[in-house]
Amino acid sequence: MGDERQDPLQEADTGRDLYGIATWERRSRLDVVSSWLYWLIVRVGKGLVILLASVTAVAIGGIGALTDPVIGVLAAISILPAFVLAGYVWLSDVGGGEPASLLAATFLLGVVTAGFAAVLNGVLQPYFGSLGVVGVVLFFYIVVGPVEETVKLLAVRLWAYTDDRFSTVIDGAVYGAMAGLGFATIENAIYISQAVGEVGGVSLGLGLIGVGGDITATRALAGPGHVVYSSFAGYYLGLAKFNPGSRGPIVVKGLLIAAAIHATYNATVGLGSGLIQVATGLPELVSFVVFVLGYVGCFGYLLYRKLARYRVAYRRVSDGRSGPGTGRGPDTG
Repeated sequence: MGDERQDPLQEADTGRDLYGIATWERRSRLDVVSSWLYWLIVRVGKGLVILLASVTAVAIGGIGALTDPVIGVLAAISILPAFVLAGYVWLSDVGGGEPASLLAATFLLGVVTAGFAAVLNGVLQPYFGSLGVVGVVLFFYIVVGPVEETVKLLAVRLWAYTDDRFSTVIDGAVYGAMAGLGFATIENAIYISQAVGEVGGVSLGLGLIGVGGDITATRALAGPGHVVYSSFAGYYLGLAKFNPGSRGPIVVKGLLIAAAIHATYNATVGLGSGLIQVATGLPELVSFVVFVLGYVGCFGYLLYRKLARYRVAYRRVSDGRSGPGTGRGPDTG
């Protein structure tokens, strides 16, 4: 299957030295040089991607917004619900606590790679805007959902995925959650910065109440969604790591799920909260809160069930009550 296939000469296992014929290993100086060049190319490539992402994040004003004291405080407050949710996903990891260095690196990569999504969304949005409501919906499903979930998964793939400490499928969900948290942090900072800028600025202290509090509360509801979406995609990335023969389709499946949930939220949040307001008579903001809690809560519960099924299977194997092939393994659906 995929990477597991062997050449017929390897399968025959005649005991003959097949180096350079059907097998390869580092023997000659050229082999060693080739290995080191490959190692360097991969890391330089990753470094260039991270550098470009960082420059893009600075260019769109995201880093500046985070470093502004007022915006930084409001952004930190707005991200608290997402932080709690990401913490829960982290606690769900049964394979041992993930190293703080990898978690921090994934969070920061989630922050900087968000710049790619901002640029692509901004460039492509005008092409859909002329199509009215249909164009807006198409924009969410064709651009926003797929692009934002892809860049968050890129934040995991660039660093944590290649580390040996990424040792279980469920680790993918943990690092996906951290990438989503980083993405939500800079996105919230940008939205808050724009809202504060429209009223001429807000100062520390009582000045944070009012427009600062309103936009912060609104963005606080958006953050958990990013964590949930990217946790789904990250879980399938973890599944792909340990099923290399089907790696591509598994990653695509995870992205399709995350992008669809994300895009559906964007496409229905306005209509859904409006219907709740009409049906119940609740204020607009309260109706919005009810819709968001219901939508994100629903998919958060599905994520909880997925992680719980993995934990149960993992513990059964660890306790020796069942072995590979004798009981139900971790959920791969």
